[in-house]
Formats: sequence, structure tokens, C-alpha cells
Amino acid sequence: MTYVVTENCIKCKHMDCVSVCPVDCFYEGENMLVINPDECIDCGVCEPECPVEAIRPDTAEGLESWVTLNKDYSSVWPRITEKGSAPEDAEFWKDKPNKLALLSVKPAGR
Repeated sequence: MTYVVTENCIKCKHMDCVSVCPVDCFYEGENMLVINPDECIDCGVCEPECPVEAIRPDTAEGLESWVTLNKDYSSVWPRITEKGSAPEDAEFWKDKPNKLALLSVKPAGR
């Protein structure tokens, strides 16, 4: 088992999870984070840190496409090891459904 970042992170990207990860398995896109499933050690410390409940165990029902998305983008986006700032409009996007179409495939532009 590993953990994956899901749709709730899109356009929210709070990054509280990054500061607690003991193995630095988070990768940053322009408007979402992902977890590299091959690096995640299944410790679970990131899950309760996410204020938008975007991090879930990969064994949860219906997350197969998110496992693939996390694996694919963690191979092309840069690793993030320090918490950054959430977008200014993160609270606006917090509970919005159907955000997958808003996912930017671009890496973070720090």
C-alpha cells in the first residue's frame, strides 16, 4: 500500500504534507502535488496533515486512475522537500467538485 494525492488537491495545493514526509516523496506540479508510489513508505503521516483531505491510501475504492496519475507525474515534475505557500485562492477551490479538467500538466514554476 502507498498513499496518493487526489482531485481535492487541484488548485488548493496547501503543501502541509510535504513538511512531514520522512522520505521526500512529493512532487510539485503547477497546481497540484503528487506522491511517487515507489518512494512512499506507507507511514501515513501525510494524510491527516492535508486540510482538504486530498491524500488517500491507494487501496481505497475507485482510486486506480489517481495511482496512475501520481506515478506518471512524479516521474516528470520536480521533487519538493519544503512546504511552500498555498495559492491565494485555495480556500475558494477547497470543496469544488470535478476539478480534474483544471489539472495543469506543467511542473511547478518556482
